[in-house]
Amino acid sequence: MIDLAAKVRFLSDAGSYPHAASFVEARETHMSWVFLTEDRVYKLKKPVQYPFLDFGTPARRRFFCEEELRLNKRLAPDTYCSVTPLRCTQDGRLTFGVQGRIVDWLIEMKRLPEVDLLDVRLRKGVVTGNDIHKLGDLLAGFYSACSLEIEDGGLYLKSLVKEQAINRAILGRPALGVSDAALPLFEAADTRFEQVAARIKARIEAGTIVEGHGDLRPEHVYIGTPMQVIDCLEFDRSMRVVDPYDEINYLGLECAMLGARWVRPALLGSLEARLGGRPDDEVLSFYGAFRMLLRARLCMAHLFDPVVRDPDRWRPLALSYIAAAKVELSSPSQPIRKLSHSRAGA
Repeated sequence: MIDLAAKVRFLSDAGSYPHAASFVEARETHMSWVFLTEDRVYKLKKPVQYPFLDFGTPARRRFFCEEELRLNKRLAPDTYCSVTPLRCTQDGRLTFGVQGRIVDWLIEMKRLPEVDLLDVRLRKGVVTGNDIHKLGDLLAGFYSACSLEIEDGGLYLKSLVKEQAINRAILGRPALGVSDAALPLFEAADTRFEQVAARIKARIEAGTIVEGHGDLRPEHVYIGTPMQVIDCLEFDRSMRVVDPYDEINYLGLECAMLGARWVRPALLGSLEARLGGRPDDEVLSFYGAFRMLLRARLCMAHLFDPVVRDPDRWRPLALSYIAAAKVELSSPSQPIRKLSHSRAGA
């Protein structure tokens, strides 16, 4: 049997690939191994099983590779190439060739220059108002083309309720060292949720919910040419069924975490110009607080891995997201649409 370690060794060797490669950089994530050559990226899903996903068999991994390809073709058609089989020959050698039994599946992508990812550009201070205007137009066009989730729109509210309960359960664990900061926020978050739940339900009934990206963060946005958005969440459709304003607001908040507060109102403005139906600031502030607490929880979840990568990173990062949630839950002294645009013309 070919185990994960053998596959990682094979894929870490530049000579393994069907195209010319002089080097391979291997990166491990929570759910995958990613292998980068000069111009290609290959993603191998780990054979993991969690309550929220099942990559436990080659058939399951093939299905989710195909889902990842299908979903990402919507916003990154030039980047996602194919689902590629990994085979094992009769003498036990791994190969990308046509001979041998299939032992796993990979997603093949073109490699995008990392210097033009939105998070990298924001950290360098080289994102312009025109960049964000183009991104807003791209995303607004994407959402306007999505089918409205009339029958499944209720998944969105159910997901908010379920994930908020998990946020509380994880962040409230004293042993993780963030409970003193997090737990006082949940009463305020739950109160805000009660205040806006009827408004969110009305948005669902009005047909504003779509199947979106599911993980819209700056590191998933390429602002080169052509502009693309990658790494759509593939393993749980209920997490992609979303209010577009929630998803855009979240991207704006992640940009704010990188020091670019002006991006959020610009993106929300682009979406409003195309879709209309913008929720009020209380709804947006709940969306924001929920997403920041979810991100804090996902940071702390890394500490549950059998081998924890960057163990000193996750608690401070989680605390920064918890602090951002606290700001969102404060009574807005300024409407979100009027936040500073000081960098918009940079």
